[in-house]
Amino acid sequence: MKEIRPAIMMLVLFTVICGGIYPAVVTGIANAFFPKQAKGSMVADAGNRQVGSSLIGQPFSDNKYFWGRPSATTDFGYNPMASGGSNSGPTNPDFIKAVADRVKALRDTGVTGGIPADLVEASASGLDPHITPESAALQIPRVAKARSLDPAALGRMVAEHTEGRQLGFLGEPRVNVLALNLALDALK
Repeated sequence: MKEIRPAIMMLVLFTVICGGIYPAVVTGIANAFFPKQAKGSMVADAGNRQVGSSLIGQPFSDNKYFWGRPSATTDFGYNPMASGGSNSGPTNPDFIKAVADRVKALRDTGVTGGIPADLVEASASGLDPHITPESAALQIPRVAKARSLDPAALGRMVAEHTEGRQLGFLGEPRVNVLALNLALDALK
């Protein structure tokens, strides 16, 4: 019986420290030193209206926009509360059909040749906001036609929105689809 009281006191103490004080201190430090990231890395359009996060993909399907990586989240695409892949293997009939449908959608817009995997396969989180520069370049003719833009000018815009490797050696070059589409909408 005399071990129960110290055990309960330790439970209460560690609950207050680990469940209250520590998260409050970390949140305060994050807000002080990294305010944009602590608030979700929100992105605003030209009218200063928040339209999304630079960390979470958005569902673009109109031909006048660059399309992002597909999402496999449950309930609806790019659902941040249900982050996760489909866990379907490469021989799963549902996976094969989903990829075939995505390839067909791209072919229907005039895409020929090889299609990068990131345009037809969801990422592990289902929320990836980036595509490869090759995937963006593949979509330039469709977007240029839908917006009556010069494909070369659109190619330069894609190049301007291509982010390099982090610290010069981590990851691969990538294009944030939301940022690129917002830049397109800002064109007059």
